Amino acid sequence: MFHVNCHQLIVKKNMIPTDPQFLYLILILPSLFGLTLVGDGINKILHDESQGVIHIVFGFVFIGVVIFSYFFFSIYLNQRI
Repeated sequence: MFHVNCHQLIVKKNMIPTDPQFLYLILILPSLFGLTLVGDGINKILHDESQGVIHIVFGFVFIGVVIFSYFFFSIYLNQRI
């Protein structure tokens, strides 16, 4: 009978910046959140609410942090390989 422990199947893999998982976790999901903040801010401005500008600013700041972190991690991980 063949028995495999599930802990033996775990393989440690270094994250490479060109992996789709890396792009999805570091770039796409947080960018969608930032775009949601920008869209919510535009919606609030169109409905004459004063908080819309704050949402737009935080959305662009969040997108900027995502872009900065992508370049930071891609340079850092390329140096370690």
